[in-house]
Amino acid sequence: MKRRQILRVIGASLGFAALPYRSVAAPHRLVWFSTGDQGSAGAFLQAMRDGLRELGYREGRDLVIETRWAEGAEREQQIAAEILATRPSVIVTQGRAARIVKALAPTVPVVFGFSGDPMDAGLIASFARPGGQLTGVAFLAYDLVAKRIEVLKEMLPSLRRIGVVASPEHIGEPREFAASKAAADRLGLTTSQHQARTPGELNAALDAAREARAEALVVFPDPLTNARRAAIADFALRHRLPAISGWAVYADSGFLLTYGPNLADAWRRVAYLVDRVLKGAKPAELPAELPRTLEMVVNLKTARALGVAVPQSVLARADRVI
Repeated sequence: MKRRQILRVIGASLGFAALPYRSVAAPHRLVWFSTGDQGSAGAFLQAMRDGLRELGYREGRDLVIETRWAEGAEREQQIAAEILATRPSVIVTQGRAARIVKALAPTVPVVFGFSGDPMDAGLIASFARPGGQLTGVAFLAYDLVAKRIEVLKEMLPSLRRIGVVASPEHIGEPREFAASKAAADRLGLTTSQHQARTPGELNAALDAAREARAEALVVFPDPLTNARRAAIADFALRHRLPAISGWAVYADSGFLLTYGPNLADAWRRVAYLVDRVLKGAKPAELPAELPRTLEMVVNLKTARALGVAVPQSVLARADRVI
């Protein structure tokens, strides 16, 4: 007899109707793969977990999440190959892990959170139709660069020269700089560009910005500057240079102002895309996204130390004031 029939017979012999048979599906297996350090990227992982929980997933019941960290380039390729060999339900990548997995031609779905331009990085063909096995959320929106500089000028009406500090290895940096220069030109500002690939080069870039007589720093959010954001903030304060960037953690570390994506919300959107994939959507046809929620953070402690009077018009628009 089939299992359902057996259950009905047993139920009838016990004097009650047997409940309908329901198979228990094995939980989905998600692998988190990050090339960032667990200290900073751990918050992104938690935000994604929160998003999945809000969508009704329970770890251990519906979902098993495994974490793999590759801090440093030595084992990145090996770790990516190991993950792909186990064929998880979905891989979630943070940072340049997306490019490492893409290079190995994944045959399982991949959802990324990516700080650069995913089209320039070759991760997707377009935002509307990514193609291949990857989709995700990109944190870089070029129009936000201009908005940051406009707010900086509003805070510092006499500002004339800015120094832009960024890593040339960050995908999308040339277009981000072009957007910054265009915004600065519209405001009558002179722009100098200072690139760095390593912490040592970053120190030299900061010194070069000061030698170029920059009166404020525009620091692009990327893995290098993020890891060194506190040191950059100390340099800026020491030399009385207001510094701005795109992610709130930079303001938390002492930058004067940040304006850009709410990263916690962006990682919850990654969870939403994971949910769509687990329910059968193909990454090739699942549109990639740009940030949906933005936040402006002003650090008044830094403003006081620099002698900057923050206009009420800026404070009124701030989502958070430190």
